[in-house]
Parts: sequence; structure tokens; C-alpha cells
Amino acid sequence: MLFGAALVLLLNIVVASARIGLGPDARNRLTGLLLLSTTGTAVLVLLAQAMDVPALRDAALALVALAALIIIVRIVGEKARA
Repeated sequence: MLFGAALVLLLNIVVASARIGLGPDARNRLTGLLLLSTTGTAVLVLLAQAMDVPALRDAALALVALAALIIIVRIVGEKARA
């Protein structure tokens, strides 16, 4: 069951990757990147639970922290330009 959910999320990663490549501007590409990191985190958590590998949970936490940092930098950058 968990592997099936991970497979569906992996399909979402493929769609987000296409969005990053085809996005018309930087904002769309960043949105695709954030979707990619959020979905990747979900995949890592599901696989950690299914395979009982705690290191995957640690990797998921690191990925979430990096995604939050990207959001903060983007917001600060947009406020500086405005």
C-alpha cells in the first residue's frame, strides 16, 4: 500500500519536473521546484515507513528545511525588488 502511494507521488515528481523545464517564468519554475521538494519529502517518508529505514526520515527533514529556506529567500528577494 505504501509503495503504491510512493509510486503515485513519483508520477507527481515527473509532472513537477516537466513544469520546471517548461515554465514560462522564474515564478512558475520555483513553484514546480517547491512541489518537487514537497512531493520528494512525502516519498521519502513513505519509503522510510515501508522499509523501516530511519535515515530516509532524516533526509526528508533536511529536504523540508531546504524548501523552507528557498521560500524565505524568495520572499525576501521579492520584497527587496518591490
